[in-house]
Amino acid sequence: MLFLRRVLINAIIFIAAAGFFPQYFYVSSIWISLIAAVTLGLLNAFVKPVLLILSLPITFMTLGLFYFVINAFMLEMTSFLVGNSFKFSSFGAAFFMALILGFINLIITNYFQTDH
Repeated sequence: MLFLRRVLINAIIFIAAAGFFPQYFYVSSIWISLIAAVTLGLLNAFVKPVLLILSLPITFMTLGLFYFVINAFMLEMTSFLVGNSFKFSSFGAAFFMALILGFINLIITNYFQTDH
């Protein structure tokens, strides 16, 4: 259930970001956004842990800021796997999207963890 909720949240963020920043980020449809969110979730589950272990020294030296670069790389890998229907104009745009995704997911995760 948590995976499905995160996929839906990421898909909504992708659509919203494509609407707000069309010169930097392109998503052709809602369905492509859902496919990209599932792809990102699978990459985060299987590839990201390996990248985190391999990049541990540089992440430590940058006091954790390299983690955002890894997230941007995961978004670029998602863009590569999904195809031209989901793309970023540059790595900087993917980095900016990684910041947005991280911030919004942090807010939503904290909202659902509190007792309401």
